[in-house]
Amino acid sequence: MSQRSDLRRRRAALESEWSRLVPEMRTAGSKPSGLEAVRDDVTESWVRSLSSVDPGRDSAPVTDGGAVQHRWSGSPLRRPVDGLADELRSIAEDAGFVTALTDESGTILWTCGGATMRRRAERVNFAPGGRWDEQAMGTNALSLALRTGRPHTVFSAEHLVTALHDWVCYCAPVHGPDGRVLGVLDMSTTWDRSNPLAMSTVRSLVATVEARLRTEPLRPRGDTDPVNLTCLGAGQAVRKGVPLALRPRQLEILTLLALEPGGYSPERLREAVYGDRPVTASTFKAEISHLRRALDGGVATRRYALTAPVSCDAADVLRALEKGDADTALRLYRGPLLPWSEAPGIAEWRTHLEVAVREAVLASARPEHALRYGERAPYDVEVHEHALSLLGPRDTRRAIAAGRLGAALRD
Repeated sequence: MSQRSDLRRRRAALESEWSRLVPEMRTAGSKPSGLEAVRDDVTESWVRSLSSVDPGRDSAPVTDGGAVQHRWSGSPLRRPVDGLADELRSIAEDAGFVTALTDESGTILWTCGGATMRRRAERVNFAPGGRWDEQAMGTNALSLALRTGRPHTVFSAEHLVTALHDWVCYCAPVHGPDGRVLGVLDMSTTWDRSNPLAMSTVRSLVATVEARLRTEPLRPRGDTDPVNLTCLGAGQAVRKGVPLALRPRQLEILTLLALEPGGYSPERLREAVYGDRPVTASTFKAEISHLRRALDGGVATRRYALTAPVSCDAADVLRALEKGDADTALRLYRGPLLPWSEAPGIAEWRTHLEVAVREAVLASARPEHALRYGERAPYDVEVHEHALSLLGPRDTRRAIAAGRLGAALRD
């Protein structure tokens, strides 16, 4: 009770100082003198941050549209962190924390934690793709660790952004064998769970990651042998030009994991693959084990997620659509997702992709998009009508669209 009261008093004092000082700093552009209640490194960061960050913002900005799987696949931190993934998840879930790893730019690449804490963290985009450097998100433990190369704790209203005042964050930078900062490891929770032992845990985990980095040479970003997964209109996984010997069920699992970089709990993945069909746990685990061997161990345990780089044509289509690049999406969209599959999870993603591509076509002002999509959708009256509406009266391609429309209306 005494510790909780101390934390509450400390939080109230910081909120009071924040309310007094931050507006003054925004006006003056400098730090007031004679401060005692707030640490110098925090107030100095407030001054720097106010030039680029609105304290009232509600979440972190997004890097690369939130699609950071390619960064994570090529990160030198991936292998050592994958080796600690189960321990990191166990610590985070047991202690009520959410744990995150960033790259050297402050972009979060990977997170873990219990469902409740992860949902709370996602509200402020403390999630893969979120950018947490000082220029983007102001004063926080990650930004200070990146700037100074030292561990930092930031409690409640020491954060510049008010949306983070309910949090406490413990963070330490990860140094490569050459001394450069490769990223930071952060453990965060609500302010009332503040625990000084959390920092020693973070330091210990970072020391383990750094030790593993010293025992295996850093690979340049992208210096890997990715698996190329084709799952639109077909189903095949290839590495260095050689097809992997995967059964249809394993291709379904690989596709699901490629489309959800955050991974699946065993129960959710089993349901996505088998639905209500009675399948023994040993059969399910055997499929996972075969896939893991084919990927040289590239599937994490406990929470199933890819730990090996996999490029996926369906994921590329989704990324293109997120960027508003309908031309690339249509070029890559060669047909339905694993058309032979009846797995519920695949069927759900198949529908999502079909709807997303079709909506992009109908929203496009370029007739070639509707004509291209119309080749694969001969009975889609609306698409053919859209193509005709975009084609000029003397455009010879009108005959193609009109013919398709007539055939669709007759059937």
